[in-house]
Amino acid sequence: MRHLLLSTAALLAASLPVLAQEAATALPETIVTATRVPTALERVPASITVITRQQIEERGHATVAEALSAVPGLRLAQSGGPGQQASVFLRGNSSRSVLVLLDGVPLNDPSEANGAFNFGNDLLFDVERIEVLRGPASSLYGSAAVGGVVNLVTRRAASRPFAPYGELAGGTQGTVRGGLGATGTLGAFDYLASANGISTDGFNATARRFTRTLNERDGLQGGALALRLGWTPVEGSRVEGTLRYRQNRFDLDSVPRDDPNFTGDDRRFMGQLRAETRLLDGLWTTGFRVAFTQDRRAYVNLPDARSTASTRDYYRGERLGFDWGNTLRLPGLGFATDGALNFGVTHAREEVFSLAGNTPFQTRVNAAQDSTAGHIALQYRLWNRMDVTAGLRHDAVGSFTGATTWRAGLVYHVPELGARLRASGGSGFNAPSLFQRFGTIGTTFRGNPNLRPERSLGYELGGELDLPLFGRADFATLGATWFQSRVRDLIIFQGTSVANVDRANLQGVELTLAVRPAPWLSAELGWTITDATDARTRRPLPRRPEHVISATARLTPLPGLVIAPQLQFTGRSPEGAFASYRDDGTAFTTERRNKTGTLFNITASYVVREGITAFVEGRNLGNSRWEPVNGFQTPGRSLLVGTRFGF
Repeated sequence: MRHLLLSTAALLAASLPVLAQEAATALPETIVTATRVPTALERVPASITVITRQQIEERGHATVAEALSAVPGLRLAQSGGPGQQASVFLRGNSSRSVLVLLDGVPLNDPSEANGAFNFGNDLLFDVERIEVLRGPASSLYGSAAVGGVVNLVTRRAASRPFAPYGELAGGTQGTVRGGLGATGTLGAFDYLASANGISTDGFNATARRFTRTLNERDGLQGGALALRLGWTPVEGSRVEGTLRYRQNRFDLDSVPRDDPNFTGDDRRFMGQLRAETRLLDGLWTTGFRVAFTQDRRAYVNLPDARSTASTRDYYRGERLGFDWGNTLRLPGLGFATDGALNFGVTHAREEVFSLAGNTPFQTRVNAAQDSTAGHIALQYRLWNRMDVTAGLRHDAVGSFTGATTWRAGLVYHVPELGARLRASGGSGFNAPSLFQRFGTIGTTFRGNPNLRPERSLGYELGGELDLPLFGRADFATLGATWFQSRVRDLIIFQGTSVANVDRANLQGVELTLAVRPAPWLSAELGWTITDATDARTRRPLPRRPEHVISATARLTPLPGLVIAPQLQFTGRSPEGAFASYRDDGTAFTTERRNKTGTLFNITASYVVREGITAFVEGRNLGNSRWEPVNGFQTPGRSLLVGTRFGF
């Protein structure tokens, strides 16, 4: 992969190749999320974590939520197990301030009240890698990229005509997980087709400490289909179409009690068509994309022994987007080389319809809004040791006047010391959701169509240092990053509506250590310290723990055998009033703190023969009852045994 369809607001992160044969070598070496131009990881002036397909398999990650749990600066709060609501807080920012992309197409659900993404729904069977960009990125991707961007990149096409892959596994809690897919290239055409699913009885999501719990399990049945066809008629030109469908059915609980007749159905359809071509002997790459997503969520709560109430809630959110993007490779200027200018225009329309609850408190939204944006960014390498980038973007969303955002950064390389110093800053904005502007709840709430976007200004300063010790050039790598952000015009409930009346101060440090003492052993340690407070009250923000520590290792004691343990510690975090519960299920009326939690997972895999691997995945082996969200406990101890193949 050497070029991308640099479309706009949520695009170039697509990281799709111009030629399928090039993808296999480019993906492990380059990053696109941070600059929209394929760039070597060490030259990116931003905090980036890359989770590869190899790591996904060796660590036994089945869901997006599991894969993200060890990312520095990221806190995952899940209300139960797979399929349950999972929110991500990047560097203390709100959960609605994280933009999620799949091959460049934004996935945040417009029908969600805050416009946030649910990280608890998606499996990773057809995902090749995950790139997590931390820090404000609205100058690249527009609204919602205040805290950062999570970019899911699907599997690339193989260079041979037929390359099948799959997996089948089963284990405790009646869990069965499987998938089957194939990729290939036939002359000028290439393809990907896959299907995967999961079924599990699960665990009781409601904390066992509640005296009135029924201990009923909350299961999940889910599946996904994906199809991608590509055509490369001549070198440097490509047309590609993608279709993807995902559906999950799951059981829910209403904390602080079990709710045996409460179920959910969550569906997403995504399609895109994109084309790109190289002009002027490859100096100019231009492309166009049209993409469509539809999210449909339905929740049914039937009468049971504990309640005679019955509700049927329905949410539908749609987004249609058009993107035109360009990359110009710029000539060298003596001391400046590897220059690139990217620019483009994007337009999107979002439509929402929802009807939830019963009168007199029925929630309704039936609204739409358009957004248009233009962006431009420049990057260069100076004196062969400094990489600099700068970008500017203007968005007009709905009826408000618009938002102009910027980002600038540099990486200074000191190869004599094995060090890289990084500094960057930028602004971000988060447009109000359609519910916040036009939603109603009976006669008790009316949205505010005059809301302004939330805005942020953030900076970071950090670096990495390679330490050659004991005869190994790559023995250890130390990393440290300080970050700070100020967010204003936060949207909160005020009376019977919402208003831009709050501010937040966010700062912290991300510390990382990677050691490679022997060819058969490597380990990584991450420690994030976060101070996230309400700027008016000076109170800590809910669900932002001060300390999150993760440790992972990779051991290969025998040829073909990989053992990957993972330890995760999450410190105490505040929970808002009326969101914390006593053991009898009554709510506290003052702020409380969630207790600390430690989880231990381990995965072992063994290559039985070339292309066939057997694996064992153990989750929460300490059987912790930790509550990531007050009242919802983490799933208990589980074991899964299976095999995967790829030829």
